[in-house]
Amino acid sequence: MPIASTNPATGETEQVFEPHDRAEVERRIVRADAAFGALKRTTFRQRAEWMSAAADILDAEREHIAEMMTREMGKPITAARAEAAKCAKGMRFYAAHAEEMLADEPLANPERVNASRAWARYEPLGVILAVMPWNFPFWQVIRFAAPALMAGNTGLLKHASNVPQAALYLDGVFTRAGFPEGAFSTVLIGSRDVDAIIKDPRVKAVTLTGSETAGRAVASSAAAEVKKAVLELGGSDPFIVMPSADLDAAVATAVTARTQNNGQSCIAAKRFIVHADVYERFTEKFVAAMQALTVGDPLDERTQIGPIATASGRDDLVELVADARAKGARVLTGGEVPDGAGWFYPPTVVAEVTPAMRLHLEEAFGPVATVYSVPGVAEAIELANATPFGLSSAVWTTDAAEQQRFVAEVDAGGVFINGMTISYPELAFGGIKNSGFGRELGEVGMKEFCNMKTVWAA
Repeated sequence: MPIASTNPATGETEQVFEPHDRAEVERRIVRADAAFGALKRTTFRQRAEWMSAAADILDAEREHIAEMMTREMGKPITAARAEAAKCAKGMRFYAAHAEEMLADEPLANPERVNASRAWARYEPLGVILAVMPWNFPFWQVIRFAAPALMAGNTGLLKHASNVPQAALYLDGVFTRAGFPEGAFSTVLIGSRDVDAIIKDPRVKAVTLTGSETAGRAVASSAAAEVKKAVLELGGSDPFIVMPSADLDAAVATAVTARTQNNGQSCIAAKRFIVHADVYERFTEKFVAAMQALTVGDPLDERTQIGPIATASGRDDLVELVADARAKGARVLTGGEVPDGAGWFYPPTVVAEVTPAMRLHLEEAFGPVATVYSVPGVAEAIELANATPFGLSSAVWTTDAAEQQRFVAEVDAGGVFINGMTISYPELAFGGIKNSGFGRELGEVGMKEFCNMKTVWAA
C-alpha cells in the first residue's frame, strides 16, 4: 500500500510520500534511544510542562488538524474537531496525574516479609513502538503517547499508510512543545518493515491498535523477542436493550454508537440484541433514525455520515451485506452503494441474520447494524458472547438484577450501562478474546510500559 493521502470523499490522491529508507529509520531509532536517556532523568513536573504545552499547540491548531483528518480519512469535520479537543484534554489529564499514578506503592506490613520497608517502584522501559490505525488518526496515537512520555518512555510511531499527514504532524508536535528531540517521532514505513523494528534491541515494547491479522503478526514478533506487547484489535460489540429501558434514549444512543466516525470504530456498537417485547418498536424507531442521517461531504458542517476511509473498506461492507442478503437476511434500510465519486456507504440495518452469514461473526467496519430479537436475559447474554471478539458492550435496562447479571456474564473488556462505549483518559480500556490483551488509558494503561521494580530493605 503506498504512503499517500487520498481523499475518500473524492477518491483522488492528494499527496504521495516517499517511505523512509533503512538509514533514516536507523537515525530515528538512535535518536529515540538517546532521547530516552535524557527523558528518564527529567522530573514529572518538567514533563508535565512540556505535555501541557503540546496540548496548547493542539488547541491552537485545532482547525488545521480537523481539516487534515477529514481530508485524509473522511470523518465529518465536527467529529474531527472533537477528536482534536479530546487529544488535548487527554494530554492535560496525564500531565496532571502521571506523578500520582506512578508513585511508589509501600507494602502495608513489611515485617511479614522480614523487612523494615518494602515497596513497588515504577520505571520507564525505553523506546516503545506504536503501530496505529487510521480511524482516529490523532486520538489513537495520543492515548498511547501521553502516558508513555509522561512515564519517561520515548515513542516511535508507525502510522497507517493512508494518514501520512497526520503521522508527520505528530512527528513534530512534542518536540515543538519542548520534549527532547527524538522523544517521539514517526517512521514512514510499510507494514512489512515493522518486524525489523520490533527485533531491534533498542526497542523495548510494542503497542498496536488494528486488525486481528496485524495483531497476531505483531504479537508473534514481540513474543519471539521476549518483549511486552499491548494489543487493541477488532470488536463486534453487543448493544442489548431490555423492556425496562428508556426506548427513545436507547434508540438515539444506538444510532450514535453505530455510526460514530462513519461506523469505523472498534468500539462502535454493531450487534443490537433486543428483547422480543420491545423489538418491533425499537427496530422501527432505529431504522427511521438511521434513514434520517445526512450523508455527504465531510467538510460540510451539516454532514453526519462521511465516506468510508478506503475503497477496500467499502468493498468489505458490500460483500458482507451481499452475503447476508443472499442467505436470507432482510435489509431494512441502506445496503446499496450510491452513485457518484468517493467511497460512500449508506447507514444500513440488517435483520434476520443467522450464524450461516459472515455478518453474524465478522466485524462490519462501517455504518452497518444487525438487529436480533431474543426472548430473555439468558438468550441475550448467550448471543452477546457468541463472537470471537470481546472488546466492549452496552446494556440498556433499569432493572438492578439484570444490570448485575449482564456485568457479571457478558464477556468483554467493558460493560456500559444505559449508555454507549466511550474511551476516557480516566478509565482503563481494552478487550479479551480476539480483541486483544493489555490495557490502555487510566492508571492501568499508564503502567503497561513501566517496569514495576520490587524494593526490599532490611
